[in-house]
Amino acid sequence: MLTSTLEIIRAALKADATVSAAERTRLLALLRNGGAPGHPPTAPPDTSPRILRRAEVARRLAVSTRTVDDLPLRKIKLPGRVRAAGFLEPDVNALLGSISQ
Repeated sequence: MLTSTLEIIRAALKADATVSAAERTRLLALLRNGGAPGHPPTAPPDTSPRILRRAEVARRLAVSTRTVDDLPLRKIKLPGRVRAAGFLEPDVNALLGSISQ
């Protein structure tokens, strides 16, 4: 969290007469530590598979982008889009695994 954001929150808590100094200190410490006392904030793990573009898939497989279109890979379309955005990385890795065996 930015220092300026903490300063704004500190000022708002100081202006609130219902929040004691001890409670204000505790709340600010929680915000600085990401909600867990004594622990640095950690980002949640990204579990969504990456979408690879045709050029990246072609580079990984050492083929042309036209050849990629003929491969048995499912094309991924983003919501509200007409054209495909790419291919799921696990599908490409599975194809790579089947080719190398």
